[in-house]
Amino acid sequence: MTETLSPQTARRIALAAQGFGRTRPAAPGRGHVRDVARRLGVIQIDSVNVVTRTHYLPGFSRMGDYPRAALEAEAWGPRRNLFEYWGHEASLLPLELQPLLRWRMERARGGAMWTGLSRFGREKRDYIDGVLAEIERRGPVTGADFAEGPRGAPGWWSWSDGKRALEWLFWSGLITTKTRNGFERVYDLTERALPARIIDLPTPDDADAQRELVRISARAMGAATAADLRDYFRLPLADARERIAELVEAGDLTPVAVKGWRQPAYLAAGAKTPRKVAGSALLSPFDNLIWARDRTERLFGVKVRLEIYTPAHKRTHGYYVLPFLEDEAITARVDLKSDRQAGVLRVQAAWREPDATAETPERLAAELRRMAGWLGLERVEVAGKGDLAEALEAAL
Repeated sequence: MTETLSPQTARRIALAAQGFGRTRPAAPGRGHVRDVARRLGVIQIDSVNVVTRTHYLPGFSRMGDYPRAALEAEAWGPRRNLFEYWGHEASLLPLELQPLLRWRMERARGGAMWTGLSRFGREKRDYIDGVLAEIERRGPVTGADFAEGPRGAPGWWSWSDGKRALEWLFWSGLITTKTRNGFERVYDLTERALPARIIDLPTPDDADAQRELVRISARAMGAATAADLRDYFRLPLADARERIAELVEAGDLTPVAVKGWRQPAYLAAGAKTPRKVAGSALLSPFDNLIWARDRTERLFGVKVRLEIYTPAHKRTHGYYVLPFLEDEAITARVDLKSDRQAGVLRVQAAWREPDATAETPERLAAELRRMAGWLGLERVEVAGKGDLAEALEAAL
């Protein structure tokens, strides 16, 4: 018979799998950053810098005020342990996962990428090969080195042909990010940018690689539907279905039912079921715990929507909104902005959720002060918008 989990149990399993409820290290450093990255399997990158870029935030949510330079060293330093590729979206991933994504790189060379970029690859392959040869000859390059040339229509595809060629080569695995200047990628040939110990690893076949990616996804989520498991590394639908069935047969995934979930779920082998999860955390809107909006609603009973691309007058909660995790519930959300010139972390709006407690304002205030210090800001100021704003301002 299929085991049935309560929603509370599924939530605790998921939180524990994501690294919440653990004692934060007294002096977090590179080793702790590496552990977080390996636990999560993938950390999404995004350029929006209204608070701080999102790849820094999962570490803060789980470790507290760790040095951001530790993540930079792990991702882009000379002795790096992370690399960039299309994992979930644009992502940082542990180096040891690179062979597990070579099937995606190979398929990309055959055209399995964004439609416009795939068409560019077909129509301009000689030009792309010339860019690759230039990188091989010249060494590390940036997009600015290939900024000249024709451009597409306004918008995303206003990239120059040089930029498109670099993106095609990146997706195909022929080049990768060697380091970054600020937020600008510095590209080089993959075999020069990554350590030989990774380049020399054998390439698993597609099925073996995908099975391992599903295992990593399952460990990172604890309890998950097939759609959740597929989405974590954006696996093709048919491939994901086959790999999940194989892992169930092998005993690596256990089918379970979660009360209130419309779809069957799977429990990762060795998933921990804590009696409770305690702690406070501000969550990036791109955090692994909540990046899938349907899963977030199933786990926490709240609708979390990214409103960056929503016109200002239509936004419900704000531009860059971070949900607040209080023990096992999302109890509030805050629209934040780092005013670096004034040295202020601005709370542009603060909203209660149905599970808010009498302690929510004080606990949220403490986490906001911690964040301000971590970002090098002197204080927190509340703008006064939202049904939690007054209580939060009093707590600060």
